[in-house]
Amino acid sequence: MGIYENHVLPRIVDLSCGSAMLDPVREQTCEGLHGRVVEIGFGSGRNVPFYPGAVASVTAVEPVDTGWHMAGKRLAAAKVPVERSGLDGQSLPFADNSFDSALSTWTLCTIPDARAALAELRRVLVPGGTFHFVEHGLAPDAGVQKWQQRLNPMQRTLFGGCHLNRDIRAMIENAGFEIREVDRFYESRTPKFLGALSRGVAISV
Repeated sequence: MGIYENHVLPRIVDLSCGSAMLDPVREQTCEGLHGRVVEIGFGSGRNVPFYPGAVASVTAVEPVDTGWHMAGKRLAAAKVPVERSGLDGQSLPFADNSFDSALSTWTLCTIPDARAALAELRRVLVPGGTFHFVEHGLAPDAGVQKWQQRLNPMQRTLFGGCHLNRDIRAMIENAGFEIREVDRFYESRTPKFLGALSRGVAISV
């Protein structure tokens, strides 16, 4: 990765996905996390303040050093131990059944092989483990979908491979997870083509 991907893009992502207006969504997504947690796409640690008391430890998978350094203050204030371990969500360096819960927030849009990442999460979760997610992706409305398809090439070029049109629910189910709950909605202060969100919990079966 070059200067843009390593230093500029992480800050752009932090500004766009780190807005305080998204904090309630992050908090809802983190509800129910418990035990040993693996978080892919840890970024600058925006979820750290919302880890519930039932979390024993967090293993952070983050490929970019800049994001980890930006998380410094949040890590210092964390109420649970957080360790960076692993750089690639598509190939997790952990044994099978290592974690009780997994977390992904605005991450599956960018991972080149999201199917591989989901398969890895399922592998490292214990049977019955929970996968908590909030992602932007394919909108529920055909008119918005048309704009997503048109704008997707530009989005991918400017924002590090981020896709507008991934069908988040279908991807998770196709990876062998069972959706326990999912809420699809538009973030009210974001253009619909970018703000079509899926937030929910899936079970590793």
